[in-house]
Amino acid sequence: MKIKSIVFISVLFLSFILLTSANTTQEKIIFEGIYDGSEDYGYNFIGVDKNGEEYTMTFHKIDDELLKGFNLKSDALVGSKFSVTYSTEIKNETDEDGYDVEIQTNTILALKKL
Repeated sequence: MKIKSIVFISVLFLSFILLTSANTTQEKIIFEGIYDGSEDYGYNFIGVDKNGEEYTMTFHKIDDELLKGFNLKSDALVGSKFSVTYSTEIKNETDEDGYDVEIQTNTILALKKL
């Protein structure tokens, strides 16, 4: 009886771990764009899609060490072209009304001025 309880608790624990990890997705992507400045919510870059249309890509986080090499908080780099390596983390959360919402956070991992 004790072994069945241990097995049941183990299966329950593993199921919880698998379900929790399914709510977060990460991948590394490279983006090229023109730096457009920073706001309270992140760092903006202008990219061009396959149809030639411009769009704004916002990055919400960056490592402090990377900011030492590229001061994105100043206007000195606005207009410069960069290759940005970043990860996207998507979390599913429940809002105050009980609805599931998807929260996307883009984090800059590396910068290269082009």
